Amino acid sequence: MADELHALGYKLQAAKHLKPRHVEALVASWKANRLSDGTIRNRLAWARWWLRHVDKSRAIAASNEGYGLQRRERFKGNRARRLDADALARLNDERVALALKLEAAFGLRREEALKMFPRMADRGNRLILQASWTKGGRYREIPIVHPKQRALLEEIKALCGDGSLIGDGRNYKRALKHYEYTTLKAGLRNCHAYRHAYAQWRYKALTGWACPAAGGPTRGEMTAAQWETDRRVRLEISHELGHGRIDVTDTYLGRAIPARVQESRAA
Repeated sequence: MADELHALGYKLQAAKHLKPRHVEALVASWKANRLSDGTIRNRLAWARWWLRHVDKSRAIAASNEGYGLQRRERFKGNRARRLDADALARLNDERVALALKLEAAFGLRREEALKMFPRMADRGNRLILQASWTKGGRYREIPIVHPKQRALLEEIKALCGDGSLIGDGRNYKRALKHYEYTTLKAGLRNCHAYRHAYAQWRYKALTGWACPAAGGPTRGEMTAAQWETDRRVRLEISHELGHGRIDVTDTYLGRAIPARVQESRAA
C-alpha cells in the first residue's frame, strides 16, 4: 500500500504518517482498477492493522460503508461441509491433508493452518495464534475441547517438529500455490466450507441446539434465555474465527433474526 501511495503521488516519510486522505486515495484507486468490494474490504482490514500499530486508528472509518462499499451478504445458504475420508483419500500430500484437518478441527483459515507453528501454539487447553499467522494481525485463542483436536495436534507436531506445515526450504507463497494446486487436483473446492462446519459444530456444542443454518430455531422460536445464549455463543464463535463482530456469524450460522424481520425493521 505504501508503494501504491507513492505511485499516486503521496510521499509518506514514515508509516505513522498515514492519514484519512491517504486511505481515501487508496480506495479510489482500487475502485478505479475494478477490484471487488470483498477485496477492498480485505485491504481495508490490512490498513486498520497498519493504523492500529502506529496508534492512529481514528484515521480510518470504523465502517466500510463510509467508503461506499456494499454491505457483506451475511447468509447465502448453508455452506458447511464436513471433511470426510473420501476427500482426504484424493489428496497426495500429507501436509496439505493436515492443513485441511486443521481448518475443519479449529476453524482456521488456510493461511493460519499453513503458517502456524503447532508446538508453539499448543498450550494444553487452548491454541494460541500469534498475530503474524493470522488475517489482519489479530491474535486469538481457540479452546481445545475434543480428543480428536488433541490427536490431530500431536500428529502434526510429530511431523513438523518445531516448524510449520509450510516445511523446510519453502516460503508461504510457494506453500500456498502448492496447497491450491493439490486441492484443485483432488476436486476439493471451497475449502472454506470446513470452517463453516467448525462454527456450526461449536454452536451446537455450546448451546445444545443446531444453528438456524442447520435447521435450528430463529429468534421468534427462541425463549428469552435461549436468545441470550445465542448472542453470547455467537460472540464467542466470532472471536474463535478471528472476526470479533457478532454480525459476521450470520454467514456461518444463519441469521438469528429472519431476513424479512430485519427488512421490516429497517423500513
